[in-house]
Amino acid sequence: MARPVRDGPRPVPGLRWMAVSSSTAVPSSATGPATPGPIAGGTADGPVALTSRAPHVPADRLVAEMVPPPRFGSVRFDNYIPDPNQPSQAQAVTTLGAFAAGLGGEAAAGTGRKRWFRREARPAAPTGPRGVYLDGGYGVGKTHLLASLWHATAAAPERKAFGTFVELTNLVGALGFQQTVQTLSGHKLLCIDEFELDDPGDTVLVSTLLGKLVDAGVALAATSNTLPGKLGEGRFAAADFLREIQGLSAHFHPLRIDGEDYRHRGLPQAPAPYDDDTVKRVAHDTDGASYDAFPDLLDHLSKVHPSRYGAMCDGIRAVCLTGVAPVPDQSTALRLVVLADRLYDREVPVLASGRPFDELFSEEMLNGGYRKKYFRAISRLTALARDGKGLAEG
Repeated sequence: MARPVRDGPRPVPGLRWMAVSSSTAVPSSATGPATPGPIAGGTADGPVALTSRAPHVPADRLVAEMVPPPRFGSVRFDNYIPDPNQPSQAQAVTTLGAFAAGLGGEAAAGTGRKRWFRREARPAAPTGPRGVYLDGGYGVGKTHLLASLWHATAAAPERKAFGTFVELTNLVGALGFQQTVQTLSGHKLLCIDEFELDDPGDTVLVSTLLGKLVDAGVALAATSNTLPGKLGEGRFAAADFLREIQGLSAHFHPLRIDGEDYRHRGLPQAPAPYDDDTVKRVAHDTDGASYDAFPDLLDHLSKVHPSRYGAMCDGIRAVCLTGVAPVPDQSTALRLVVLADRLYDREVPVLASGRPFDELFSEEMLNGGYRKKYFRAISRLTALARDGKGLAEG
């Protein structure tokens, strides 16, 4: 009998699926939104293959989904547990609580209605930093605090936005720059998770976007593993873009959060990889599971835009992978990081055979400019592998 694993996401209107040929894919005739139970792209008799999914995500879904993901849907300042040995964590709760209280008035232009194709008068640009920047290592609770700030801000959900840096740039790609400015200018707060500049184009794009939003009165909050003044270091010729990076820093008041990775604090080590037969058995016994060969999945990720990885995971309640091995190159590695983030946001357990997740990235990658992303992915995949242990042993 199939084992139920967590309720899946609610059906999403407007999402369309395209079946993709794959050695592990299950043929599908689904054209509507993903639903729990029999998953779009699979059948009721076996697991779905992620490699069979190529969702088309409409722009309005990208806007509507700019809210904290399911993992952080119920977090609040009062259920954040500061490490007593790290006073900066308790101080962060106090500072962010005051910041949220300060947004109680009309901090942004607009009346709460979405402004898609019209302009409205904007207030004068505020002086001084218009946001907070949470800097710290992996697993110190930065996303928990950022989502808590979103929840604590007195504004309707459509007047505050929460998304990752990648999701924000994807929104610009879907709507266009001017339409993104108009849409977000009516917000009281914009929260940006994992704010890291990966290339010069993103530097210019985000710097210009945030500058216009600050001028419109939008408050900003962001998390990162890099201090604002250090954004971009180690990835490209930072000197060529120093002016833009400094401009970004001026929008934020940095707030340092120290501590160890809570995802592994006092917890047992993640389970060792399983054998292929165990992974296959769990995939077929678990309701809502996906089942893919890891090399096939990496190849498929290169054919799907990262903005669609979240939709690709709709309805998935467990991810089963065979043949996990070190990723071959940096482009593949960065795509895998995005997928790991989407799975972690949705609390999808992972069961895998092959190599351990801490061997995914080469020493060169872990010492390079994207090392923070790779360490975050290892941390999150290890936590999800720990969650998947019960599927194999239950």
